[in-house]
Amino acid sequence: MFTGIVEAIGIVSNIKREGTNIHFTIDSPISAELKIDQSIAHNGVCLTVVACDQHKHTVTAIQETLVKSNLGSWTVGSEVNLERCLKVGDRLDGHMVQGHVDTTAECIEKKDENGSWVFTFKHPKRPGFLTVEKGSICVNGTSLTVVNSGEDSFSVAIIPYTYEHTNFHQLEVGQHVNLEFDILGKYLLKMQNS
Repeated sequence: MFTGIVEAIGIVSNIKREGTNIHFTIDSPISAELKIDQSIAHNGVCLTVVACDQHKHTVTAIQETLVKSNLGSWTVGSEVNLERCLKVGDRLDGHMVQGHVDTTAECIEKKDENGSWVFTFKHPKRPGFLTVEKGSICVNGTSLTVVNSGEDSFSVAIIPYTYEHTNFHQLEVGQHVNLEFDILGKYLLKMQNS
């Protein structure tokens, strides 16, 4: 379980294919604190640490993960939002995030608001892919508040701190991000349709 509060930005330093799996090595300021078998969110995707040392750690993405996320588009040098799992008793500063990405969305607009930015994303139209204004959404592992909501699109406003301390500063129109819709909304929708 995560909160969508990004702790650090990692840099992909090595990519190794093995069958349908991909092993990603990430250089990061939190790698020294990790241990093998820990779950770490990488752009919102929960991945298990399979190797680590003082400056880098390695995780493995299986085919299912590659299909449902933007990990397959990573290259050496890609910036990755990182978050360690929530400790019992910690403050929940974002919202409940599982690290189970639902789909990807395309950035269709990036608007500079002279001190903040508004990003608009378009996603597949499916039951369960639900956003509501002032509700929570997890974009590339970042807990955000929806400011505009449509059937297959939504917008979020990004403050300067979030822009600088996540990979939003490199996100451009046409690129894809990982989405995890609010788990409470998904359960409520399922109960309503049962």
